[in-house]
Amino acid sequence: MASFTTPDGVTLAYDDIAPPGGGERTIVLLHGFTSNRGEGWRRTGWYGAFERRGIRVVALDQRGHGESAKLYEPQAYTRDKLAADVLALMDHVDLPRADVFGYSMGTRTALAVAMAAPERVSKLILGGVGGKLLEPSPAMTGNPMAEALLAEDPASITQPMLQSFRHFADEQGEDRQALAAFVQAKNPPLDQDAMRALPMPVLVVAGQRDEGAGDPEDLARVFPHGFGVTVTGCDHFSAIPHALTKAAVFDFLDGMLGEDPFPQGY
Repeated sequence: MASFTTPDGVTLAYDDIAPPGGGERTIVLLHGFTSNRGEGWRRTGWYGAFERRGIRVVALDQRGHGESAKLYEPQAYTRDKLAADVLALMDHVDLPRADVFGYSMGTRTALAVAMAAPERVSKLILGGVGGKLLEPSPAMTGNPMAEALLAEDPASITQPMLQSFRHFADEQGEDRQALAAFVQAKNPPLDQDAMRALPMPVLVVAGQRDEGAGDPEDLARVFPHGFGVTVTGCDHFSAIPHALTKAAVFDFLDGMLGEDPFPQGY
């Protein structure tokens, strides 16, 4: 396991995988909540897909996840700190500029990286999200995700999406107390004006049955160079390993989505 320590003293695990013969292109991968680099990217076939394309992969376990340090104070997980982790990793592996691909929770980190240092992001890929990312968080009592993660009996969780994340966290052996702190971090709303000013091409891709994401096109239209793709027949979890998601990503990286800013049929 490769690891490094961030400027604020957090040890993070990562992979840096160069294809045989090296590669001119590098992509940074940011996994979703309760996942990790192995589950989110290796097992779902992305490592192999990028290797076959001759693309170097840099992927980290975000703080609180996988083999990275577990922290138990919500303020340790603010979006600016997650973005700083990614930039610190890029510095550590001597990577001035790269494509960045986030899925689900990882999209917020990816967006924060792009807004903090747009000159370091060549192309930005936001997976598992759509127009609902732009909506304000609904008012609610307590923190249902944190409560689900900390529930003594998983059978007491009644909401299917919360059940899915709790099951996935247990399945991966994740530290549920650290994850509960993660979701309690206080972050400002996404800066849509800053999103509208991003200079790089942006792909938004989500499953057709991903009810929590909304329409990818609605989010893609925020960006000056945005492209939205819907993967038919997929939900939030089944879209990430799907061959059509991979096809959309590689078409985007290859510059094949430029003629039609909102292609259909995926």
